[in-house]
Amino acid sequence: MTAMATGSMPTPCPAVRGSNHPTLPAAGRRPVSPPVGKPGRCFAAGPGCSASTDPFEVPQWRGMAEKHHATGGTVTDETVAVGVDDRSLRSLRRWNLGLTVLHAAQAVAVLVLGGTFAISVTAAFPQGPPGAAAAAPETLVDVRISIVIAVFLLLAALDHGLTATALRDRYERDLAAGINRFRWLEYSLSATLMIWLICLYSGITDVAALLGIGGANTAMILFGWIQERMNPPARARTAMMPFWFGTVAGLAPWLAIAVLVIGAETVPGFVVAIFVSLLVFFASFGINQWLQYRGIGPWRSYGFGERAYLVLSLVAKSALAWQIFAGSLVS
Repeated sequence: MTAMATGSMPTPCPAVRGSNHPTLPAAGRRPVSPPVGKPGRCFAAGPGCSASTDPFEVPQWRGMAEKHHATGGTVTDETVAVGVDDRSLRSLRRWNLGLTVLHAAQAVAVLVLGGTFAISVTAAFPQGPPGAAAAAPETLVDVRISIVIAVFLLLAALDHGLTATALRDRYERDLAAGINRFRWLEYSLSATLMIWLICLYSGITDVAALLGIGGANTAMILFGWIQERMNPPARARTAMMPFWFGTVAGLAPWLAIAVLVIGAETVPGFVVAIFVSLLVFFASFGINQWLQYRGIGPWRSYGFGERAYLVLSLVAKSALAWQIFAGSLVS
């Protein structure tokens, strides 16, 4: 702390000087070098190190810093998520590259073949005092469905493409810390577009309702992100509160959709299929995370859970895209 008070630069840790990426253990319990926010920086004050204010974006590595200083510059693989090793990371890179191609190809196909079918987003602006008769809904914008489908597919393609190439190092450091921020950022956008499409096909077209439903869905996704941030690999106990808060937030959109689907006199068969299948898929993401943090079977491996997310994302997005295409765009 004295060095910082006098304005001098923090002293790099000898054990991590020049390192900016974790050395991931394959098996056993050999020491690994902790990842750092910037090359040659310490996580916290300790023997041979000055305190650094460098804000590494994955705060759960702070526990790793304590072990780093306590063990003279090395930590054990308890601080690296189970199932995240060199072999697993190479496999995940191939998966991400493949999913980039699959999502992008589907987006192009829908744009080329999907036509110009659109659904109107409406608003009924109040007229008169509270309780007065509602005004007739006005069209705010006509949403071209093929474009929305292409956008959520391209968002997934962008996510997978970047994590396999330009952002690969950050992605792999995050996985070692038991987190994937890129997944949650992409889901917060793509899954919200998906739930909006399901709403439009279920009869929810009011802009205020769509904004509320989109907000609840985004909150669900962000609670999933918080769940990972609160549960680093070296945790003493598992916190499930964000998971359950996210579950409550995520149920709200589906209850709103269910009210209209169940209450309508007639509903096209493909809309019912979309509602049922996507409800199952959305729930599967939550089940996947629950199994991860309960450590059940192969889900003890964070790498296995990551692959499950990749599969679920591809299948859910493809199912929605092609059910809508077959039901309303192909003709």
